[in-house]
Amino acid sequence: MTSQPGPARYTLVSFHAHPDDEALLTAGTLARAAAEGHRVVVVVATAGEAGAARADWTGDHLGDRRIRELEASAAAIGAARVEVLGYPDTGWPVPTSGEGISGPADPGGPVPFSQLDAEPLAADLAALLVEEGADVLTTYDENGGYGHPDHVQVHRVGAMAAEIAGTPVVLEATIDRALIWRAVNVLRALAWVLPMPVLPDLSTAYTARGDLTHRVDVRDYVSDKSESLRAHASQSTRARDDGARTLALILRLPRPVRRRVIGREWFRERGRQVGGDLLDDVFASLRPRPECGHA
Repeated sequence: MTSQPGPARYTLVSFHAHPDDEALLTAGTLARAAAEGHRVVVVVATAGEAGAARADWTGDHLGDRRIRELEASAAAIGAARVEVLGYPDTGWPVPTSGEGISGPADPGGPVPFSQLDAEPLAADLAALLVEEGADVLTTYDENGGYGHPDHVQVHRVGAMAAEIAGTPVVLEATIDRALIWRAVNVLRALAWVLPMPVLPDLSTAYTARGDLTHRVDVRDYVSDKSESLRAHASQSTRARDDGARTLALILRLPRPVRRRVIGREWFRERGRQVGGDLLDDVFASLRPRPECGHA
C-alpha cells in the first residue's frame, strides 16, 4: 500500500515597515499559517525609532523597546524567525492635534528608509527570501495603506525583491476601503465612550473592494492577534498620555465586536486576475489543482 503525501508545508515571509505593522495588518493570517504548520518569518525594515510614542518612551531607546515588542508579538503569532533590517525610520509628520512625538529624520542624520535607493534594499531582502526558500511574500499595496512613505517603500522593495528571488506569490496586505468608512462611522458613534484617533485622509487609502483577491478568515485567531497587538505597548498611547491610539482602541472593543472588526484580513495578489469570489487561502496559487476525471 502506497502512503499518501501529507499536506504541503510552505514558507511565508511577511515584510513590514515598522514594529506593530505586522500586528495590525497580518497577525491573524500569520498565526493561522503557523498553526497550520507553515513556516512564518517576520521581516521589519526599521526599528520604528522615529515613531509616535509616549514622551518618556521616545529618544535613543525607543527603537530597542520596539524591537522587544516585535519579538513578543512574533511569539504570540508563532513566527519561527524575526529579522529587523535596521534601516533608519522616516518618521511621520505630527498633525496639529498630534498623536505623538514623531517627525522626519534629523536632516544631518542618515538617509531614512523611504528615501534610500530601492534596488540595493531589494537585493538584501531577496537574499533573505532565497535563504528561506520563500513561497509567499507579503508586502503592502501601492498606496502604502494610508500613504506612509516607509509603507510605500515596502511596496516597491518587496515587489523588486520577489522578482529577483523568484518568489512565486506576492500578497499586498491591505484593507477593504469600503469597510474603512464603515469602521470610521462606528468609531464616531462610539466617540462618547472611546476617543477618536487622529485619522489621515482615507478617501484613497488602502484598496477598493473590486481590486482585492483575498479575504482571509482569522476569527479563530483573534486571541493571537490581540496578543500581538497588546505586545506593542509603546504604540498604545499618545505623547501627552491623554488618550488612545488606533491600536489601543481595537483592544478596548468588547470581545464580540473586536472579533468582527479584526476577524478578517485582506490582500491583493500580484498577477492574479481580480473578480469572482475572494480567496480564503494565502497559499491557493501554490496548491496543486485537482485533476479532472476522465470517462
